[in-house]
Amino acid sequence: MPSPLTIATWNINSVRLRLDQVLRFLLEQHPDVLCLQETKCPDDLFPRGAFAKAGYGYQAIAGIKGYNGVAILSRRPITPCEKRDMCGKPDARHIAATIGQGADAIRIHNFYVPAGGDLPDPEANPKFAHKLAFVEELQRFSETTRRNDPRAILVGDLNIAPLEHDVWSHKQLLDVVSHTPVETRGLTEAISAGEWVDAMRVLKPEPEKVYSWWSYRSPDWDKADKGRRLDHVWLGRALGDTLHSGQILRETRGWERPSDHVPVMVTLDLG
Repeated sequence: MPSPLTIATWNINSVRLRLDQVLRFLLEQHPDVLCLQETKCPDDLFPRGAFAKAGYGYQAIAGIKGYNGVAILSRRPITPCEKRDMCGKPDARHIAATIGQGADAIRIHNFYVPAGGDLPDPEANPKFAHKLAFVEELQRFSETTRRNDPRAILVGDLNIAPLEHDVWSHKQLLDVVSHTPVETRGLTEAISAGEWVDAMRVLKPEPEKVYSWWSYRSPDWDKADKGRRLDHVWLGRALGDTLHSGQILRETRGWERPSDHVPVMVTLDLG
């Protein structure tokens, strides 16, 4: 496989509404692979042609009408290989594709973990219960992947900021969905089960503040800077040493009609 390989992940919050923003990002940054979440688009309406024209003709998509949805766009040949119905729900929260062949092949898993609603009580809030069940299944997936596919990569909007400095205020967000102890413990256990390398935290270790999401509710998101790191890139144990560099494209949050998430991008040196 040619080296380097650049992979980006971005919750775009409607791929058709923000098609221009995605095309701008592809034009400016030229990632080899872009994984999108929350595309909110059934497969037959996905803007395949626009992305192919931009040089991303290799595509794997899983969408449903109105919400969720994931996609993988690539400049290099990929083979779509899997769509998992997490928690037994066909709700378009996972898609996988393989890039490369033989011993050099890398399988990319793109996940969109449920947000979980506003109340961190699984008995009173079915959305939060679904999120916790999803994370438990992610732990089992990670353990199996560690054994069978050490060259896997897991990316996506995991909707959990697991570390103290992944949020603007650890103390104030302990009872806020996305940073509650039960969620952060669950995601940390998934990382451990898969022996995943948390790419951005290798590049930007604690206690550096690292965010990929800023709420629409803030009248001045940039000045307030009350962010959370909800978007992740995890590398399988056979790929950890290939991590070369990475960045979080904060400036996209200031674009016209932005997503509340920004792209997270890493470059692997596979030479």
